[in-house]
Amino acid sequence: VAVQSRAFSVGAAVAWAEAGVGAIATQSQTNESFGPLGLEKLRAGLDAERALEELLAADPGRETRQVGIVDASGRAASFTGGSCLDWAGDSTGPGFAAQGNILVSAEVVAAMVRAYTETDGELSERLLAALSAAQAAGGDKRGRQSASLLVVRPSERYPEYRTRYVDLRVEDHPTPIRELTRLFRIHQRGDLVRAHVRYAARYDSLGDAAAAARERERIGAALDSALSEMENDAWVLNNLAWFCASGDVHLEGALRAAQAAAALMPEETAILDTLAEIYRRLGRFDEAMEVVRQGLRTHPEDPYLLEQKRKIEEARAASPSR
Repeated sequence: VAVQSRAFSVGAAVAWAEAGVGAIATQSQTNESFGPLGLEKLRAGLDAERALEELLAADPGRETRQVGIVDASGRAASFTGGSCLDWAGDSTGPGFAAQGNILVSAEVVAAMVRAYTETDGELSERLLAALSAAQAAGGDKRGRQSASLLVVRPSERYPEYRTRYVDLRVEDHPTPIRELTRLFRIHQRGDLVRAHVRYAARYDSLGDAAAAARERERIGAALDSALSEMENDAWVLNNLAWFCASGDVHLEGALRAAQAAAALMPEETAILDTLAEIYRRLGRFDEAMEVVRQGLRTHPEDPYLLEQKRKIEEARAASPSR
């Protein structure tokens, strides 16, 4: 679910989703109970259309409501009450429901649909493209204030992803979609890289090489984006490099990110540990040990660096080229 509004903190009221169940956007004169109640109905086996019918049937204020539902099978249903403020309307298709009220025109919803269906990439990217297109078409005629992006994803090992794979909100900002996109880029270069590493390992265990490769491609895209845009936040670069190292993927690119982070914060031992970790995984033991020595000169008891030193010594001793 992605949304922008002139209202404060729109995401807290509008967006509801659960992996394997479905997604709901409830707005206009928002009935927030439609979120948890609708998910409950979907969880019980109702499809999107039937769940929407039951929600509306029990609501005396339904003509002031606007609701979109997509169930886990991709079936979509929408409703725009007759008392919603002009312009108000919706559009549904396979796997999506687009809607809006108090818009400048019907073109806002049409632009959302075009951008969503024509954009490639991860779901988050497609949703952000839809928001941007809606705003370019005029958006909310009252202006703009808040936006949010909520994406969920099935996982047995990491159940937190079932309700919050991506959960970002901009509560009050003059350009909320731009700010939401900026926050997503930070998330994409940190926690989402870790998630892709986890999903790649899961797909490997299932023997699904194509899905694992897709996850690793997304890691590479995040890395390339950070390096090409000259990311200057040392911790963003470090976290990106560390997650790549922990997944043993894109190590040459991760090395560039770790070197950039170390140049920005040359005495931070956690960053030096990441740089040494990547050198070690690349078999460049002398460079790895030099990084560790650099850190130990000023932090001789640092546990990260001492543990890294032990790993380097063991890896060097076990190396066939020793």
